[in-house]
Amino acid sequence: MPTGDLETRNERLREVLVAPRRAFIPLPDTQVIERTGWLQLVTPSLRQGGLNEVAWSALDETEADTVIDETLEHYRRLGLRFRWNVGPDSRPADLAERLARRGLRQSEVLGMIRETEGAPADTGSDVTVEVVDERTVEEFSRTMAEGWEMDPAPLAAYNRTVLAESGRGHRLFLARYQGTPAGTAGLVIFERSVYLLGGVVLPAFRGRGLYRALVTERLRYAAEREIPFATSHARANTSAPLLERLGFETLCRFPVFSND
Repeated sequence: MPTGDLETRNERLREVLVAPRRAFIPLPDTQVIERTGWLQLVTPSLRQGGLNEVAWSALDETEADTVIDETLEHYRRLGLRFRWNVGPDSRPADLAERLARRGLRQSEVLGMIRETEGAPADTGSDVTVEVVDERTVEEFSRTMAEGWEMDPAPLAAYNRTVLAESGRGHRLFLARYQGTPAGTAGLVIFERSVYLLGGVVLPAFRGRGLYRALVTERLRYAAEREIPFATSHARANTSAPLLERLGFETLCRFPVFSND
């Protein structure tokens, strides 16, 4: 789907790549490490993932190996699952190869975008999607934890923080199939786009339109607030094909490395 004649490719790339780097709400123990060419999060309370990542790294070639080794050792010492994003503006040019040589697992991510107007039609009355509030956050967290195979307790603590900090633009969505909690997702509101993240559907409910419903409800949510674009970092072999069928355009591809 075209994404606006007035939008240059660089403007759209900024929404896809740069804006999502701020798509986090720190917990009390989150350390945000930021300097020129570097943005990293370390959160010891989320040992199984989340808020533990190198979001951006543009390193001088002569220092890259030292910084990589120090960073990996820091996460290893704390026993944390983490990821390292190697976007198109990462440096040095062989950063991905350097990370791969250290035994990290690599997956391909697609940076995608579409206009929020014209969301696809509803999937049927069996599937409903609701915005999460204090009454449903525990139910949401249990569903999310089951979908991502994680401990629900730290996720629930984080999700309660998200609700308490609603002014920072985070929203959570719970999908039900015939009333049963079956999928979760989130979005982060920026000035010109919403960033879609965290979409997961429980295995027993896949193939019934829940992922589509979670995407379309978030598109509608943004369109109603006159936010023109939606972006996502989608796994090439899972969510990206689904988003493509829902009108998302791929602007870039990049590797993400993790230690799991």
